[in-house]
Amino acid sequence: MTYTPRFDITTPAVTVAGYADMAGRERLLGKTFGSTQWLWAETDDVYFDQESRELVGISFFVPPLFASVQVRDLHAGPPPRSAGLCADVAQAFELPQASVFHCDPEAARLSCVQDPNLLDVVPDARIGIARDLELLVVDDRMIGWSLVDPVRYLTSGFAAPDPGPPSPASRLRLAECLALISEPLVDAVMEQEPDAWRRLRATERALREQSDDQWRRDALHEVVSRLIEDYEP
Repeated sequence: MTYTPRFDITTPAVTVAGYADMAGRERLLGKTFGSTQWLWAETDDVYFDQESRELVGISFFVPPLFASVQVRDLHAGPPPRSAGLCADVAQAFELPQASVFHCDPEAARLSCVQDPNLLDVVPDARIGIARDLELLVVDDRMIGWSLVDPVRYLTSGFAAPDPGPPSPASRLRLAECLALISEPLVDAVMEQEPDAWRRLRATERALREQSDDQWRRDALHEVVSRLIEDYEP
């Protein structure tokens, strides 16, 4: 797909599709089939064209559990191969969301897998379905997905990402924010544990004082500010 990925940190989710608002998403639903997240359904959104059966859009939701372990094997294996996807049959299906994710401290890569035991598995193949977005495949089965340089595609809502290069500070803050809004750290924030709140306030202060990369900074600051407003002791 030629669309630029959008990493909406407020959801959080990575979307590659041609729509830029909710109305556009509804129009896409009317002419596609695949996996769609209805109320309470923990599935990713996958859109195949009804006539060509080719992949035309996707939304991957970042899971709520952060794996702090260092991931090596998941980033090994063969290089990505750019390709499209074509459905064998034009029918609806369900693609379960990933259950755990990992992001290194510099936010060089965001990796999400369906099972924590898969974090140390070497993929048999990487299918690059869009710029820097890869499907991870083991034994002919998709086990998860990976987004290289996620801060480059960082945005809020349906807005297009800033085309300019991200700053080193934004990379660090993204990794911190992803940990803060995910388990287990977000539970500690909600329970008002002092160490968790020191980390939260330090990230908020760093974002408030950051002078460059304004669009990404504001998107991240919105997330941490909302945490403070909701759970401040």
